[in-house]
Amino acid sequence: MNIIIIGATSGIGRALFEKYAVDGNCIGIVGRRANLLDEQYKQHPDNTFTSTADITKQEEIEQAIHTLCAKLKHIDLAIVCSGTGDLNPSLDYALECPAIDTNVKGWTFVIDTLYHIFEQQGFGHLVAITSIGGLRGEPMAPAYSATKAYQINYMEALRKKAFKSGGHITVTDIRPGLVDTAMAKGDGLFWVMPVNKVANQIISAIRKKKTKHTSPNDGIFSPSSIRIYHSTCIDYCSIIRVR
Repeated sequence: MNIIIIGATSGIGRALFEKYAVDGNCIGIVGRRANLLDEQYKQHPDNTFTSTADITKQEEIEQAIHTLCAKLKHIDLAIVCSGTGDLNPSLDYALECPAIDTNVKGWTFVIDTLYHIFEQQGFGHLVAITSIGGLRGEPMAPAYSATKAYQINYMEALRKKAFKSGGHITVTDIRPGLVDTAMAKGDGLFWVMPVNKVANQIISAIRKKKTKHTSPNDGIFSPSSIRIYHSTCIDYCSIIRVR
């Protein structure tokens, strides 16, 4: 299988890369940090292609995606993991801008670019790592929760579009909760999932072509416990860049 992962140098994106690479898939990875991409290439040089790009820079990220497409010839699966956010209870606009630029503007450009590639191919599976944090507005991190809600709704719109177009494109929305990565920092955390376990759940959801998946697994939480869980995620986490 030919795979592209946007935001592959850390966290969930890196864990997914490592698991897919071991299975012998051909993978194109994109990230801002060239040194980390080089490390990943050296781990799996026979089936890894790299391209350095910032998701907020349209020309740069577009060139990166098309360069990888040319090397891979076609894409079976594209996973968009990039995201950023900050705790901002004081509503400092300067802190909100990076989340909007990355999670809305840059993210939308990448998602649309990949969807158009799948339209041209006539097939493909588009996956976005959104967040359980997008299910409710959160005063501690307004832009983060709002931009993740945007992503969730955008993916739903694309699923409907793909279905109406014949169903040749699969669209999957992955909504992680607290995962043991650099995104989850602070004291008193609970229900924190190991990143490898989450990556395995995500791969399973992708393989089953699920429309949406919450990690921890769907069905674990009641609506009330999801509210508690989401509040805990925001109250105790320092949200940092992972793109």
